[in-house]
Amino acid sequence: MGGAIVEGLLKTETYQPADITVADPYTPILDHFAEKGVSVTTNNHIAAESGDIVMVVVKPWLVENVLKDIKESLDYNRQQLVLVAAGIKSEQVITWMEKGEDGTLPFYLVIPNIAIAEKQSMTFIVPVGTTTIQTATVKELFDQMGDSIITEERLLAAGTTLASCGIAYAMRYVRAAVEGGVELGFKAKDSEKIVLQTVKGAVELLQATGEHPEAAIDKVTTPGGVTIRGLNEMEHAGFTSAVIRGLKAAL
Repeated sequence: MGGAIVEGLLKTETYQPADITVADPYTPILDHFAEKGVSVTTNNHIAAESGDIVMVVVKPWLVENVLKDIKESLDYNRQQLVLVAAGIKSEQVITWMEKGEDGTLPFYLVIPNIAIAEKQSMTFIVPVGTTTIQTATVKELFDQMGDSIITEERLLAAGTTLASCGIAYAMRYVRAAVEGGVELGFKAKDSEKIVLQTVKGAVELLQATGEHPEAAIDKVTTPGGVTIRGLNEMEHAGFTSAVIRGLKAAL
């Protein structure tokens, strides 16, 4: 996810490679971004000191050690912290980052999805101890890489399921539809092209019109026609129920 965020930032018009420092222990990753003009290092302290916004994007079980390690390198009066790691609670971060009279660094619990690499993420942001201006700055950053929503911490797990896990669920539908297209007689590559454009068209129509999906569906379901027959067959197989059950299972 860290690499995906950097790829997204590099595709914005606001951020230049020189504005970004990447710290990672894995040399091929550093080489990849160095070729793009990004500053790279294996030293987390160097990266932590350099930015106005410091993003820690690691596996959940590494968060505590990484935060405690860079704690003394952070300027609590100047910087903001963005933490991208599922399942981490704000109370934990406050405990880990408390620093005497300086208190706790303003921070955000953030969950994007991998489409952030193509500036198409749905990102959830939970501000903790931040000002309105600070929050607006971070939201604007993520809005340049898709869309974002400021939400409550209690909804972050649900947002993760709906959008971060959800992108995998959407891809599973695409895979199923592509396989169906092959069974209907199309070559695999042609079927994939058809399905991807169809899904893209459905999304852009709903975004442009603001219609409820069911209202848009009604426009293409002729009474007694093939579309309603296909929809009903999917429902007989538990399509809607399976989607909802899958979302709830991921909480």
